[in-house]
This record gives sequence, C-alpha cells and structure tokens, in this order.
Amino acid sequence: MLSRREIVAGLAATVTAPGLGFAQQYPTRPVNLLVAYAAGGGTDAVARIFASKLEERIGGRIIVENRPGAAGNLATEAAAAAAPDGHTLLIGNQGPMVVNPHLFRRMRADPAQTLEPIALLADAQLVVVVGPRLKVKTLPELVEEGKKRQGATSTQLVYCSASNASASHLAAVLLEQVAGFKARHVPYRGAGPALNDLVGGHVDFMVTTIPSVSGLIEGNRVTALAVTGEQRFATLPNIPTAMEADLKGYTASAWYGLFAPKKTPAAIVERLAAATTATLTHPDVQQRLQDDGATASNLQGEAFAKFMSRERDRWGAIVKTANITLE
Repeated sequence: MLSRREIVAGLAATVTAPGLGFAQQYPTRPVNLLVAYAAGGGTDAVARIFASKLEERIGGRIIVENRPGAAGNLATEAAAAAAPDGHTLLIGNQGPMVVNPHLFRRMRADPAQTLEPIALLADAQLVVVVGPRLKVKTLPELVEEGKKRQGATSTQLVYCSASNASASHLAAVLLEQVAGFKARHVPYRGAGPALNDLVGGHVDFMVTTIPSVSGLIEGNRVTALAVTGEQRFATLPNIPTAMEADLKGYTASAWYGLFAPKKTPAAIVERLAAATTATLTHPDVQQRLQDDGATASNLQGEAFAKFMSRERDRWGAIVKTANITLE
C-alpha cells in the first residue's frame, strides 16, 4: 500500500508533467492522418509511404484519410478543430500551409496559429519542361524566347500548370519574375491533362513534379531543361539545376510536413518527432521517396517553424507581385 508521501509525490509528478503519462500509452486508438488532396497525387503518395513505417515506430494503426477541397483548406480546418491528443494529424504541403494565407482573405484556420509543426518530411524539387511546340533545348534559350515574345498577350509564351496557385503554377511565376519575362498561364485540373496538352503542342512549357513527367522525358516527348532544386536530382543526373543554367536565385520545390493541432501535449509531439526521424532514415522509405521525386528531410520543431515562416514571406511576396487570387 502506498504511503501518503508517495501518493502526494505521484500527484505532483502528474501536475508538473502534463500529458507524460498519456504519451507513454499513446496511441490508444487508430491515428487519422489527414491529406488535403485526393488519392494518387504527390502529397497522398508521401503520406502513404510515411504512414506505412510510422505505424511500426509508434505501435499503432494509422489511417490515411483524404479530405480534398478549398485548395487544401478543408483538411487544414479539420486538423485544427480536432482534439489535441495526437490521434488526428495532418500531412500539409506548402500550398495550404504558407501560400493560402496570401490567397484567401478569410481563413477559418490559419496554420501558423492553429497547427503545431512537428517535422518537415520531404522536399520535392520540380523540373522545367518544354513540349514539341517550342524549339528550345536549354533554360537560357527558353528565357531568351520568353523575352522576345513578352509584348502583346497573343505573342507571349504559354505555360500550363496543375491548377491555379499550385506548386507548378507558382514555380512558373517565380521563373518569370527571376528571368524577367511575362508568359500567359493556362491552369488545368491536374498535371495529367496539362501534360497532355503540352505533348500535343497546345502550350509551350510547364514546371511540374518529376514523377509526373519522367516517362515523357525518357520517351523524348518533352524536353527537360532544368530542375528547380539546389542540387541535381538522382533520377535525372544529366539535367542541370536552374542555377547551373545561369538562372541565379531560382529555386522552387513542393514540400510536405507533419502537423498536429495546437496544444497537443509536448510529450506526444516529441514522441512523434522521434518516430518521424526513425521513419525517414529507413532505407526503404528514402528509396520510395526518391522514386516519387522527393528527398527525406531532417527539420523538426522550431527549425521547421522558422523554415515555414521564411517560406510564407517568400511566397507571399511572389503572390503579391503576380497579383494571384483565388477569391
């Protein structure tokens, strides 16, 4: 039987370490991992690769739940409104996390205020490709052609994207701004239809994810000019980075992070962060991410939050300069 002193000491430990006991038992039921986009896309692929191994690390089932809509805001709102107990998590990318606050005047859940950043999972650089309609072979040639034809709208180069304000759209906007030319944007409902029109010669160029276009590059149906990361990508070793192709200061990527509702106990967040590190260093996970055009990251907690703040400022300036809106 416990003495009075032991009982008091136990109560004091519970008060001074809130959530610690619960974290040791966590998870007590399946964890819902929300994804802001439909099944089959880049965010969904990263979520499923990650979830399959994270289950082993935390010792509980993880259910990937797709909640597309409102440019990713629906899933963000659902995660923000969930009980802060670690049983609802979110895989968010740069769109809803740092770009949408500049596109929507009224957001029900601002990620910076309502979500706890746990870890940056992966970073996926993009690739600049041209179709058969445009006879250029290098990025400097594309820029030169863009500058030649930037007068009337009817003469401008035409680029396509997966959707308005998507990563492919914003990366192309940044390309215009850094290179100093103006092109006409045609948004599509997904990368697939956009690439079909690029191959068909209806548009000139696109900045898109590597997996979405790798088969077309291999089949010589489109020409890859440059990747948008700071280093060449393993599956496209002969394609230079934009900076190597003399477009200094141009980098863009699609990144994916893990989030929990604000006020989730620190002990649970720390446990998830440790499990994430172990998951992302697994060779199978790293290879599967690379196959999907992504590279595993190691940013967590405060470092991840600072990265997001810089990204929010950066893309906010780009959106403002280009006058992009969704409302």
